[in-house]
Amino acid sequence: MSSTSPGTPAPDPWPTGGTPRPPSPPPPPAVAYPPLPPDARASGGAADGHAGHAHAHEHQASPAASPPVPSGPPPVPPFAPGTLEPSIIAMLRTCFDPEIPLNIYDLKLIYAIDVDPQGVVEIRMTLTSPTCPVAGTLPGEVQQKVASVPGVAKAHVALVWEPPWEPSMLSEEARLQLGML
Repeated sequence: MSSTSPGTPAPDPWPTGGTPRPPSPPPPPAVAYPPLPPDARASGGAADGHAGHAHAHEHQASPAASPPVPSGPPPVPPFAPGTLEPSIIAMLRTCFDPEIPLNIYDLKLIYAIDVDPQGVVEIRMTLTSPTCPVAGTLPGEVQQKVASVPGVAKAHVALVWEPPWEPSMLSEEARLQLGML
């Protein structure tokens, strides 16, 4: 029975001033741990055959649990070393200097291609002249095209002016193609 008399309000069951509290969140799910190997059992229990005996000197405490260390060889990159560069060169041969009808690779505008094991590509390139009309766009085009090569994780192009490019850098075949011989 209620101890309140008729006409008096019942005591507030909510200590928050009459506003119901939101329901409590459900308890976290139980974590299933894999069984311990036989040699990792605690000593002194009936399961190890030494009930009531402490054998701390026989069993050392195991260090804090750490993630398992994978065994075997390290992960393989998406390409074997040396196999990405031919694809990069093929892509560079699709980029042309607008003033000379030859691709930038055969023009010898590419000074270096470095590929690290993670597929990050660094390219050092120059232009035929610092006043080249595509100086502002060609390096970006090269970077975009090289980045699209399968296996390339990231590409970076550095525009350099040393050594300055000159026609004598061209191969005999390129000079013949350009009518320079």
